[in-house]
Amino acid sequence: MAAANNANDITPLMAPRSVALVGATDHLTSFGGRVYQQMMGFGFKGNIYPINPRLADIRGVKCYPNIKDLPEVPDHVGIVVSAERVFDVLTECGEKGVKFATVFSGGFNEIGTLEGRERQQRLLEHGRNYGIRFMGPNCNGIVNFVDRFAMTSTAAVKGQYAAPGDIGVVSHSGGLGQITVMWRAMEHGLGISYEASCGNEADIDTLDFARFMLRSETTNVVLLAIEGIKSGDKFRALAHEAAELEKPLVILKLGATEVGSRAAASHTGAIAADNDIVNAVCKQYGLIRVNECNELYETAVFLRKRRWPKGRGLAAVAPTGGNVVNLADAGAIFDLQWNAFTNDTQAALAKLMPGYGKVGNPTDLTSAATGNQEFYRTALMTIAADPGVDVMIPIVPSPSRANLLQTVEIMNHCGKETAMLWIGGCTDDNNYRARDLIREGVAVYRDATPCTRAIRAAYDFGQYVQARKSGKLTPERPAGIDQAATEQLLKTFGKKITEREAKLVLACYGLPVTQEVLAKTDDEAVSHAAKIGGKLVLKIDSPDIAHKTEAGGVKLGVEGKVAIAEAFETIIKSAKTYAPNAQINGVLVQEMARPGVELMLGVIRDPVFGPIVAVGLGGIFVEVLKDIAYRAAPVTPLQANEMLDELRGKKLLEGVRGTAARDRDAVVDAIVRLSWFAADFRDDVAELDINPLMVYRAGEGLRVLDALIVRAQ
Repeated sequence: MAAANNANDITPLMAPRSVALVGATDHLTSFGGRVYQQMMGFGFKGNIYPINPRLADIRGVKCYPNIKDLPEVPDHVGIVVSAERVFDVLTECGEKGVKFATVFSGGFNEIGTLEGRERQQRLLEHGRNYGIRFMGPNCNGIVNFVDRFAMTSTAAVKGQYAAPGDIGVVSHSGGLGQITVMWRAMEHGLGISYEASCGNEADIDTLDFARFMLRSETTNVVLLAIEGIKSGDKFRALAHEAAELEKPLVILKLGATEVGSRAAASHTGAIAADNDIVNAVCKQYGLIRVNECNELYETAVFLRKRRWPKGRGLAAVAPTGGNVVNLADAGAIFDLQWNAFTNDTQAALAKLMPGYGKVGNPTDLTSAATGNQEFYRTALMTIAADPGVDVMIPIVPSPSRANLLQTVEIMNHCGKETAMLWIGGCTDDNNYRARDLIREGVAVYRDATPCTRAIRAAYDFGQYVQARKSGKLTPERPAGIDQAATEQLLKTFGKKITEREAKLVLACYGLPVTQEVLAKTDDEAVSHAAKIGGKLVLKIDSPDIAHKTEAGGVKLGVEGKVAIAEAFETIIKSAKTYAPNAQINGVLVQEMARPGVELMLGVIRDPVFGPIVAVGLGGIFVEVLKDIAYRAAPVTPLQANEMLDELRGKKLLEGVRGTAARDRDAVVDAIVRLSWFAADFRDDVAELDINPLMVYRAGEGLRVLDALIVRAQ
């Protein structure tokens, strides 16, 4: 492997030409002894230099007292010493010219103390001072099956010389990454290209390792089992590269990330959850998120072919009815379709299966297919030729090995994407297992749910890749946005922004707001009301009262001079009682919007992914139902439509029980415009609520009835 030509290329760490291990011993009861054993026993062709001042050699291999006495500058140095001694070793590495290291030692951020955090920060600064990139601390190293290099203590590769495969694995945890994911994936029949267990990731992080694996010609899918994401921008860049290369990233996000706190002054901030945002961002950028370790490698079985179904149409054939029903249910769970066969397909099947009547999908071939491979082949090929079929799933119970291989041959030539559901054993070879076919590149599953989950993941990833190629995922600023005017407004506003001021800002971005005027006296309120006309809404205008209803600061449906004047006085009195020290600007006299469907639009500033735009049912339902969809700003119309499709209450926009359909296009436009505001003013706006956003009939638009902007402190 060629040496790195820049600090972001970690090739010398992952695939070094020569390595050294500080703390190597010949005792397998010690961590350094186990790491050294794996390095020596994994087939590495480069030079390995054990370093231990107390030993002259380790099992016949010369041992060196320190880094400076090595006969060459190793590409990669492993460090197994006490936490405080790590600094001296890094100094020696820097003076020798070493550029990459793995710090296995613990006693840093993972111990949860101020001392540990400060020690880790000092470690990062120490490495940077010497120009050293490092993995760890508190990590379990790497396994490189491609170049036969292992610098790790794991028993998952002890004595094994498995052939390199096409699956990369990245994890913070050594045990979870190397045993629960890597070892079990190998047991499942998959081959691994690289594995990295990066621990505290003080310097080189999980995304760096994933990027290295994506760029490797030997890797087709990268599996990540991670506890947190350090950089939203880096995460996005990695996702974009995965889509460009058409190499899926499958993510298991562990635990609840506590990377920051939110003010929760708005409804959006109060109900947003880290997990929901991670889900949304993964979907937005084409990453596949799973919930269990086994789902990582089970999904990879289908994904590694890197052939994406053109549609969601499934077809299956089996000689057993119960398994057909089971698979049909599993497909429906992931919104896959069992399309009815065309008349031509039905006619062909009728000739093949006389007396069966109309054949359904999925298809129960009954016992007629048992032992009759030609009948089975013809039925499968006939069904696969149907234009409504995108993925073919032969269900095989307990065939002979020859019949299994014949089924694989049919799958390879049927012209559609395929996955086998092998539910039993092999009648003439008890040792032949699904993993044997998986090792040969066949997508084989033992159960229906992981099979259909993987197919849906492949379809979604393929759709994302196509959408990126078509430009539908490239954000474009809508016309009619006045960013400069917005900036000037925000400069004139105080630290707390009133509803009236928030609407002035939103209007600059093309969002339609209510007609309204600020009144400082009851006479002004009456005068403004006469000009607006009709029934009106009166609201307290105060930067110190965010939730006006709770303060008794809102009156609805007010009409007539006397009623307007009385409402003004009542609102002022209630507001002063609720918040005696609040700044009172007056009362907002506002048109009373006609009824429609109430939605909520919001913005929060996530500490990892930046501004996040949200949409959901509005009014009082936002906190009760929590039916919210999120995306990172800015978004495209396609992504805004996807957000609406995710809502359980989306049927309210489509029209239910005789009500008219609502102006979905206007909602999509509002989401896009708000997302650009969120992106443009990410450093100034912490939270934003538009609630309610009143949506009218198709073609009639919408109106912002109330708005709250919380400035960043």
